[in-house]
Amino acid sequence: MAAGPARQALLYRMSAVRVLVLGSGGREHALAWRLAGDPDVREVLCAPGNPGIARVARCLPLNLDDPEGALALAGAEAVDLTVVGPEAALDRGVADVFREAGRPIVGPSARAAALETSKAFSKDVMARHGVPTARFRVCGSPDEALGVVASDELGLPLVVKADGLAGGKGVVIAGDRAGAEAAVRSAMLDRRFGDAGTRVVLEECLTGPEVSFFLLCDGRRALPLATAQDHKRIWDDDRGPNTGGMGAFAPSPLMTRERFDEVMTRVVLPVIDGMRDDGVPYAGFLYVSLMLTPDGPKVIEFNVRFGDPEAQVVMPLLEGPFAKTLLAAARGAIGDAAMSLASERAVGVVLASAGYPASSDPGRPIEGIEAAASDPAVTVFHAGTKLVDGRLVTAGGRVLTVVARGRTYETAMAAAYAAVGKIHFAGMQYRRDIGRKALA
Repeated sequence: MAAGPARQALLYRMSAVRVLVLGSGGREHALAWRLAGDPDVREVLCAPGNPGIARVARCLPLNLDDPEGALALAGAEAVDLTVVGPEAALDRGVADVFREAGRPIVGPSARAAALETSKAFSKDVMARHGVPTARFRVCGSPDEALGVVASDELGLPLVVKADGLAGGKGVVIAGDRAGAEAAVRSAMLDRRFGDAGTRVVLEECLTGPEVSFFLLCDGRRALPLATAQDHKRIWDDDRGPNTGGMGAFAPSPLMTRERFDEVMTRVVLPVIDGMRDDGVPYAGFLYVSLMLTPDGPKVIEFNVRFGDPEAQVVMPLLEGPFAKTLLAAARGAIGDAAMSLASERAVGVVLASAGYPASSDPGRPIEGIEAAASDPAVTVFHAGTKLVDGRLVTAGGRVLTVVARGRTYETAMAAAYAAVGKIHFAGMQYRRDIGRKALA
């Protein structure tokens, strides 16, 4: 006998999952927003969240430095699946704590997360498993590093990277020997990045366009999700200091079928198979940052979570059973799961506060978000915002990401910048060329 409507609704509620997203930035807003629209999701929770996330998820207080506290929260809320946003929580072992307790989580173990949290570990993995990357040297002392600089064995410009996590600020591209020596001294002697600069990785400087490639892994397999292109420099035409990202577009027109196959064969599969054989299986989101050099794609670095602001332009395009696929990956059985991208294009423009990236300008009232989001093609994702006496104000360097979808990159760009023009806060800065690279 067929179930009646009430019983069908009950069965649905019993089968749908409750998902907890850990984090509070624009990436986590995009993940929560996408999950909230998934028919297989009963409820989305986010800890600690932000005012934008609170419109699509129930936000709960949490110290992300406390893996046991995250586990207790997931247990108290009867969460079926946890998705980790920021890399620092993975570095502190939140995925290990969850897996030991038998709770499904999307994110690598602390040992596997070293693929991002230690540049030296990442380079070692690539060297041992034949993954194409820049020539490099790992240096454990200032004298060793300065000796490599003086030898000119890696040429100029020279890339100087702090080994550990440095909040996205631990990389210097030095155009001459004096600049390289200054970067080494800053990291290793002046301790600009704290313990992250105890070791440094020196690399030859690769040239070519950059592409971000995102996958979901279960320890044995890797499921491609999307490509995108980020814009790191603060000003138009890639000028000025590096930032956490001033905007992005998806998908990347540079990732042809041939390049896709090459990256899967020469980069992704050797890393997944190699780490499994090393006894450090990789499960979670994998973000491959690629340079398309004249000698073919080479890895700039790996990240062990989704990108920001790339998540904001990928999630509006991602089609398929997202929650079910995440849960399958968390259980180590991604199988034949398949996700796809809509035929549209997405462009996202980051609105930053005055002083960014060196500083931020908190407490500035934000106006116009509702007007900007009145276009059905536009979604505004929150990053550095908070409510003060019921009013939305700035609370970080990168404040919002304004994302628009369109049939073409041109239409997406036009819609995104039209929406940007409706938003205002004192000192607001943004690039005016996000998406232009796609037109070339």
